Amino acid sequence: MKIHGYAGSINVRKVLWTCMELGLPFERIDWGGGTRSVTDPDFLKLNPVGMIPVLEDAGQLFWESNSIVRYLAAREGRDDLLPFAPAERAQVEKWMDWQVSDFNNTWRYVFQATVRKNPNFQDEQQIAVSWNAFCSAVQVLDREFARTGAYIAGPAFTCADIVIGLSVHRWRSIPLERPHLQAIERYYDRLCEREGFRVYGRDGGL
Repeated sequence: MKIHGYAGSINVRKVLWTCMELGLPFERIDWGGGTRSVTDPDFLKLNPVGMIPVLEDAGQLFWESNSIVRYLAAREGRDDLLPFAPAERAQVEKWMDWQVSDFNNTWRYVFQATVRKNPNFQDEQQIAVSWNAFCSAVQVLDREFARTGAYIAGPAFTCADIVIGLSVHRWRSIPLERPHLQAIERYYDRLCEREGFRVYGRDGGL
């Protein structure tokens, strides 16, 4: 199994953490993030849209990070991480879909501005709008964690926590004043009990 993408990417780290949860060995190959360009024709043979990560497994290629997470859990028959029953599975997948769409869109600008120091993302008004939206989304999560008492889809850790957890870690990395959210802090502490999160979340980058 090969994972194509540089280790600092949040989307690559979703896949790396999943592999650790599943006990799957892999080879990681650098692409993107200042390594080899994802516009290289050799990479576009792996993924025609030029995005990392790409999973290469048994002669097949998979891309889109959340889809890869789902694929690996299903491949290993891990009903605890991705339930087989349609209704239970949908409770997990709805949060994964929200993470990759609405949630991601809140933090892109403020993250590029304050962490990546990207000169193209320095409009103070847009930084404030992005940060407020990011905090509002995290407050939604805080209420859910208070309700479930544990993880985003209920009392047990699932694939949804891999993708949500890395975004929560990113929220905590933004060097701006943030609200104290007790349920979020308890959730983060629970994630830190997992080796995969300690390696690829807490200590793996932003």
